[in-house]
Amino acid sequence: MRAAFLGTPSAAVPSLAALIDVVDVDVVVTRPDSAKGRSGKPTPSPVKIAAMEWGLPVVQPETRGDLERILQDAPIDVGVVVAYGRILTPTALASAPAGFVNVHFSLLPRWRGAAPVERAILEGDASTGVTLMQLDEGLDTGPVIAAVETPIAPDETGGSLTGRLAYLGGMLIDDAMSELLAGRLDSASQLRTGVTIAKRLDRAEGRIDASWTAAYAERAIRAFSPRPGTWFSIEGSRCRVHKASYSDEAVTPGAIAAFNGVAVLGLEGGSLALELVQPAGKAVMSGTAWLNGRRGAGGYIDRPSE
Repeated sequence: MRAAFLGTPSAAVPSLAALIDVVDVDVVVTRPDSAKGRSGKPTPSPVKIAAMEWGLPVVQPETRGDLERILQDAPIDVGVVVAYGRILTPTALASAPAGFVNVHFSLLPRWRGAAPVERAILEGDASTGVTLMQLDEGLDTGPVIAAVETPIAPDETGGSLTGRLAYLGGMLIDDAMSELLAGRLDSASQLRTGVTIAKRLDRAEGRIDASWTAAYAERAIRAFSPRPGTWFSIEGSRCRVHKASYSDEAVTPGAIAAFNGVAVLGLEGGSLALELVQPAGKAVMSGTAWLNGRRGAGGYIDRPSE
C-alpha cells in the first residue's frame, strides 16, 4: 500500500511517524512555509521538517487546484489527513482508491471543526478523545473507524491536551490502519444527536470581560494557552494572562486588587489570582512583579468598547 500524508502542525507529526511504519508514504503534503517572528522569515511547518529528516518527499501546494493535481499524479492507494488546514475537494478525495482517513482530535460528532481541543476545555467537558474517520465532503461528518477517549485534567491547557491527543492519534494509526487496509475494520455512521461545531479561534474572543464568570475565565485561560491567548486591557494597555487560579478573596467584578502582593481579578461569582501575566512589549512575569511595576496599584479592566 502506498499513501499520501497531509498535515501541517506538530500535532500531526506522531501520526506521520506511525504511518511510515504501516505503509509506504509516497508523498507528504503540507502548507506553504509561513512568515514567523519579527523578521518575517519563511518558516517550514513541523510536518515538513520531520518529513525531510525522515527522507520523505514533500510538496507544498499553494492552491486547491495544485493539491488536486499532486494527488491525482501520485501513485497512492490511501490518504491520511491530520490537521492539514484545508478542506479537500471531491476531486482530491477521489484520487485515492481506498479513500482518505482523518485523525480528528475529538469524539465525533462532538466538536466537529477547526478548534475541537480548545472548545472542549472552554466548555468544561470532562473528557475528549481522538477519532479516526473516513473523510467525505462534509465538515468532519464521515463514518467513524475507531476512537479512543481520554479525561481532561483540571489543569489541562490547549497546548498540553493537544500534545496528548497527538500521541493518541499516532497510536490509532498504528493500531487501526493495517486492519483497515486489510478490510478487517468496519466504519459506522456518526450519531445524529450531540453534534457541536468547534468554530475557529479568534484573538478577540480571548479578551476578558467583567461579565465573565470566574469559572469561565479560568477555563478560557487554559483553553487559549498557548493560542490565541487570553488578555485584558487596563488603562488602555493590553496585558496577557498566561496562568491563573481561583482565589478566595472577594473583589468587585472587573477590578484588580492586591492581596498580600498577589494580583486578584474580580469576576462574576468569584475571583482569580493572576499568577503569570505579560504586559504589552514585556516578558512574562508574575502577577506580583506586575503589581510592583504599578507600585502596588490595582485598577479596573477596560470595557471592550474602549
